[in-house]
Amino acid sequence: MTPEITRILNKIDFENIDKHPNILIAARIWDDQRYHAAKVCYKFMRMIDDLIDNRKAKEEAISCLEQKMMTDQVNSWIDCLYHTEHEDPFLQELVATVSKFKIPLGLFHHFTKSMLYDINNDGFASLEEFLDYAEGASVAPASVFVHLCCLGESEQGFTAPPWEVTELARPCARFSYIVHIIRDFQQDQLENLNYFATNMLLKHGLTPADLKKIARGAPIPDSFRDLIGEYYEIADSYRAETLRVLDRLSGQLDDRYFFSLHLIYQLYQMVFDRIEPRSGTFTSAELNPTPSEMRKKVTEVALFWEDLIKANKRLPGIRATASKL
Repeated sequence: MTPEITRILNKIDFENIDKHPNILIAARIWDDQRYHAAKVCYKFMRMIDDLIDNRKAKEEAISCLEQKMMTDQVNSWIDCLYHTEHEDPFLQELVATVSKFKIPLGLFHHFTKSMLYDINNDGFASLEEFLDYAEGASVAPASVFVHLCCLGESEQGFTAPPWEVTELARPCARFSYIVHIIRDFQQDQLENLNYFATNMLLKHGLTPADLKKIARGAPIPDSFRDLIGEYYEIADSYRAETLRVLDRLSGQLDDRYFFSLHLIYQLYQMVFDRIEPRSGTFTSAELNPTPSEMRKKVTEVALFWEDLIKANKRLPGIRATASKL
């Protein structure tokens, strides 16, 4: 393994991996300034998401007054992006980062739209409604990641990517988000969060109460396995589309940025491979990789990438080879 890859791996604190989401593990491959930009943007989005999730974890429903207060707070944070002077050092850094790296403000608005939906709604009536929500909750953060990957550089600074980054980010964002809600099924249910659409539950003869019972250890009925199986197939379709995007970008980016896209895909592929609709227990312990497993996967991808570079390849056959990792 090259000294550069070893240095990068040593920067990742695998023992506290729950504090390092996949998006930041993959971004660690970048140069320090782009990595720091990703951290700043993710921290801002995480602040808003945690505000809502931590409140929803409480048993009592959110009152109309509290909904308005939380909505006003989220909107005020987004408004901060339009002002250059702030007393808060973090907000100053956030605004400077968005400006320096030419990050479209629309991505933050898409994210906010989904967070406001979270405040004012419990769950999703349909799969289509969930996918619309995912445009902000998942596609927007993923688009920031892809934007930072695809930036150009000149003597005058960074230049906007030559592609529509949201279109590139959407397949992997949807793939990872569906994998994410299956992986976190038990934890989400215990924290009063449900991401499975009502029409999908009805299709399989399930209710939200059934999901809570299963998360608490009740026997797993075939109807729930069928539900997970359908979501698994949907995720698989986005997985295939993600590989087509990676093929499209092959040879178009500097090695480290393309490597990071490949890595984030592989980190979610690892969880996807753990999902067993017909025999799984769907517990957090079963579906969450351990720190040592995460390190092993990142190392495998790094070595895979090194071998391709030595062979002077740009992953033209990534769809054929990625499944071997």
